Amino acid sequence: MREFIPADMNPRDVHKLLLSGVAPRPIALTATADEHNNINLAPFSFFNAFSGNPPVVIISPAFRGVDGSSKDTYENLKRVGKCTISMVTYSMVGQCNLASSIYPADVNEFEKAGLTMRESSTSNIPHVAESPFALECDLLNCIELAPEKKGSGNLMILQVTRIHVKENVLNGAVLDPTKVEMVSRLGQDYYARITPECLFRLPAPSGQGVGFDSLPQALQQSSVLSANTLSKLAGLESLPEQLLEANERVCSHEAQQRAEEVSQRGGSTEEILTALLK
Repeated sequence: MREFIPADMNPRDVHKLLLSGVAPRPIALTATADEHNNINLAPFSFFNAFSGNPPVVIISPAFRGVDGSSKDTYENLKRVGKCTISMVTYSMVGQCNLASSIYPADVNEFEKAGLTMRESSTSNIPHVAESPFALECDLLNCIELAPEKKGSGNLMILQVTRIHVKENVLNGAVLDPTKVEMVSRLGQDYYARITPECLFRLPAPSGQGVGFDSLPQALQQSSVLSANTLSKLAGLESLPEQLLEANERVCSHEAQQRAEEVSQRGGSTEEILTALLK
């Protein structure tokens, strides 16, 4: 494996390498306003949720790498202390990309990107009407990571005061990911489109699994069973006696192949065990 030492690299190369590996990242299409009510809209993929109670998200409008200047989002948030964040979906990703263009501070990127302003509840800062999910936020704190360096990040810690969700994407009180084609950012010019076909479910462990080290050696050393399949077996709180015996039937290539096929189809742990033991 190749090793990179950031301190020995050009900051721009570090930025590119880091973002290509820390991915995919959600995109915060962030609206702010200055003290004269000039509206700004810009996307940020240095973004995530960091607390549920209180509800807190963080964005990082970094200083520009070229000249170290600050972005309108950073200045507006520090002065006014409020913003909105709208989810980016595939149907609007081109408009989101256009909003990343560098316009003068008094230019409204909603208009440049052809996006619709929807009124917010707690401030005069709109959110994006085309987005199915939007947040209204108050600035809690700003942490400048290295203001003396060009391209350094600024952590804008934001408390969520309102959450707006379109009814047609809800499943009870949460978003249904099969109804929202969310878009995320990767490295370079790559994005990811979350479609129903690429989704899978993986329930969290319900107890204390036995672990890989408790599986029979014949299964641990299997050339057929994948690590994901073995993880399901290792997640059991106890192993069936038949499995512990690891007899020829369980260890046979045919049995393991059956179990792996069940696992690849999304079968449950019980179904995998049945395939191994039958």
